[in-house]
Amino acid sequence: MATPEHAAGQAAGGPVERAVRDDVEQLGDLVGVEPTLSEMAFTLAREIDAGGGEDGRQLPQLNRELRQTLAQLLEGRAADDDDDLGDLGSPD
Repeated sequence: MATPEHAAGQAAGGPVERAVRDDVEQLGDLVGVEPTLSEMAFTLAREIDAGGGEDGRQLPQLNRELRQTLAQLLEGRAADDDDDLGDLGSPD
């Protein structure tokens, strides 16, 4: 559930943060460490949108961290997706 600060931040966020928030929202209910990972992803995306600090010198590291954080967030869900895709080759 989004807090009032996050609801306001969503509207004002930059393009990367908005995209990350949209992606996380599509995951549905977050469990375990997923809420923490999603907040980390939002923060990283916000920093990327802000220019990456030090005249953009931190952008490569921020991008790597964001990709790793999103991958970790999706890691536990990959097994569920494989089951859904397994039905594509079989006729109904």
